[in-house]
Amino acid sequence: MSQLARDDRKGLVLVMVLIVVAMLSLASYTFSDYMFIERKSVRMSGRQMQSRALADSGVESIKQLLMKTPAELDEAGGLYDNPGRFRGMLVVDDVAAVGRGNFTIIAPAMEEDELAGIRFGLEDESSRLNLATLLIADKSATNGGRQILMQLPNMTEEIADAILDWIDPDEEPREFGAELDHYSGQSPPYAPRNGVPETVEELLLVRGVTPELLFGPDSNRNSSLESTEMSQAQLAGSQSVSGGTTNSGSAAYSRGWADYMTLYGSEKNVQPDGTPRIDLNGKDLESLYNQLLPILGQEMATFIIVYRQNGPYTGTKTGQVGATVELDFQKQAKTNLTSVLDLVGLRTQVPAQGQGGQQPAPGGQGQPEATILEAAFANLPEAMRLYLPKLLDHCTVNAAKKIPGRININQAPRTILLGIPGMTPEIVDLILSQREPEAGEDKPLRKYEAWILAEEIVTLEQMKALVPFICGGGSVYRAQVVGYYESEGPASRIEVVIDGTEVRPRVVFWRDLSNLGRGYPPGTLGLSGLQ
Repeated sequence: MSQLARDDRKGLVLVMVLIVVAMLSLASYTFSDYMFIERKSVRMSGRQMQSRALADSGVESIKQLLMKTPAELDEAGGLYDNPGRFRGMLVVDDVAAVGRGNFTIIAPAMEEDELAGIRFGLEDESSRLNLATLLIADKSATNGGRQILMQLPNMTEEIADAILDWIDPDEEPREFGAELDHYSGQSPPYAPRNGVPETVEELLLVRGVTPELLFGPDSNRNSSLESTEMSQAQLAGSQSVSGGTTNSGSAAYSRGWADYMTLYGSEKNVQPDGTPRIDLNGKDLESLYNQLLPILGQEMATFIIVYRQNGPYTGTKTGQVGATVELDFQKQAKTNLTSVLDLVGLRTQVPAQGQGGQQPAPGGQGQPEATILEAAFANLPEAMRLYLPKLLDHCTVNAAKKIPGRININQAPRTILLGIPGMTPEIVDLILSQREPEAGEDKPLRKYEAWILAEEIVTLEQMKALVPFICGGGSVYRAQVVGYYESEGPASRIEVVIDGTEVRPRVVFWRDLSNLGRGYPPGTLGLSGLQ
């Protein structure tokens, strides 16, 4: 072999060695890069789990707050808008922002029916329309359920009746509705629930209900319309809805129907200390009197017992105020109250007893006269502001542990208020101009719906008609809870509904919104626990 050939072979070996070294270097680099990515992935996965734990901490903090008494909640800053309790709450501390983990609790801020950003607090579910009350509205007024639904933006009579047909128990279609005959012709066929839906999303099965109508353009659910969402909203606003007569009110298209609806709104039927309210319709009148005496005083407690035994007095004779009456607890009650407000402005009497315990004939000579009691609960605004808070704090005519479905007039949007049977636009305007979303302990009557009676927005008769549908506040709350790091980290965002009517509040609805992104910048959510 020549010297040249040997040199060529040596050169070839050198090239092959260089190739092998390069491949090994590339493999080593690839392995190193893969391990780096894997480490980063594991770290991010762990931080994602930790961010979920941060959000869960927020949920637990809500539960703890809902266990407090009204006075304790007022001292803590309330539930409606309380940045000190709900914004940037530090859970995991660290010297570096990347290690500090917080949670923030958010609800939409509304002006009338327009989205107005966010607040740091809870949304009262009773400010939404409880679908279970639609059929109750039907019983109180012709097409009452349709009247409520027609207030929703872009609603049609056809869709409203189809929703009611989905909920009502019969198979008879309404004037514009749809029952089994329609749904059995779908592919695949199905049947209406004929009951309250299990979720609001179930309404997508109802004829005419679309995702755009139900959810609106706020696709990332952050109570703010970004430019792309705004374009969609403007497009939706410029298009007419086919298939029926449309509600063409002034409400903007920034909210879908789901933001007005609930299945969970309910109120605790308890006294401020958490014990059950006194049932004014109780059968044991002596026990009822003894419960009422230390709270309402002798005059009012006596009046209630006498009223229960004898009913209202509608005669013309003048009665006595605070008359001393000897109560006979053996006499059974003959009159029940349909509302606490049944006591307002009424008189009652204690019949005089003749021989054998019978009431003497009217006009009899020398016969004792009945004792007429003037109204202990006067139909006067200044008087009602004094006695109604005590009466409503402690008394009820419904022995149930909770009262479902009524609408919170202190927080519900105009759209919902206008649909309530008996509500006029004039009444709604006055409520909106005078209400407070969350009244403090210094305004005890504002916690109850009856403030609109004491403030002379409605008459007593109007108030009695509204009572089955309205309240001053509920005990079930909705919120978005964001768990996040202040820097370089994933976030978890969940939507929850928490039932505070129980001794121990519980989550009745839970939805993961993390796939929609954090939704809010860190500066909005809060940094380092600072407000």
